[in-house]
Amino acid sequence: MRRSYQRLRLKSVVPALAAIVGALALGGGAAHAAANAPFMAHQAVYDLSLLKTRGGASIDNARGRIVYDFSGSACEGYNSEFRQVSELDNGEGKKTISDLSSTSWESADGKTYRFKIDTRMNDNDSTNVDGVAERSGDHITVKLKQPVTKTFTLDGNTVFPTEQIRRIIAAARDGKSLLELTVYDGSDTGEKLYSTLTVIGKPIAGDQATNPDPTTKNDKMKTLTRWPVTVSYYDRDAKTNSGEQTPVYAMSFELYENGVSRKLVLDYNDFVIAGAVDKFEPKDSKPCK
Repeated sequence: MRRSYQRLRLKSVVPALAAIVGALALGGGAAHAAANAPFMAHQAVYDLSLLKTRGGASIDNARGRIVYDFSGSACEGYNSEFRQVSELDNGEGKKTISDLSSTSWESADGKTYRFKIDTRMNDNDSTNVDGVAERSGDHITVKLKQPVTKTFTLDGNTVFPTEQIRRIIAAARDGKSLLELTVYDGSDTGEKLYSTLTVIGKPIAGDQATNPDPTTKNDKMKTLTRWPVTVSYYDRDAKTNSGEQTPVYAMSFELYENGVSRKLVLDYNDFVIAGAVDKFEPKDSKPCK
């Protein structure tokens, strides 16, 4: 059970999730990819509930909330603020509460990514990750301030979370069903690198909606196409003897062409959390000069 709680603590706060629930995009290359529907500044609130358990996981109930704010532009870069509070109940009177928050900024050209992540379990002291990643030539240099001061490099083919979302939408528009990317998002201790596999389903027209929510009812969203998407995250450093690797976690959702997401499913292997949109508020974006 400790393993499940630890996975929720570390993986739910992954900035990739923040990018997906609000989905950003980069300027420049994104301007062409998002020509039909510019990416939307907004706030989205998701109610979390236990969908199912596997392997005898001793979780009787789960609930929580995600609040996500996204703002910015292709000129000034993109800001995201993300908070997830979750409560897991083992059915024997023991509850574990995790409070996860992150803020990030990604430059419109995808060269700079700044991030701060705060994680707290129950009444324990919070753990923090604070750093910046800079792309230069064929590599990326990451400088961490917390949890320890450290500098290291990543391969230049690695993408940051907003670039990951931009590429998913571009692949969906091109009719592709699979996309493989290496992603750095600053999660865990700030040194984790993920191999990701994205599976993209057939497009869903804006007037088609099962389980309507505030996104499907919004006038600005009704005409937009969306795609069912599942992204599986694999630990790049993990070794396997069988040749097959189990994802650390996976996220499924319906992704609109303007970046907004609905019908979240967060799969932590031994338990699965559903996230339904409770509130959705589009915001005005400051236009580029």
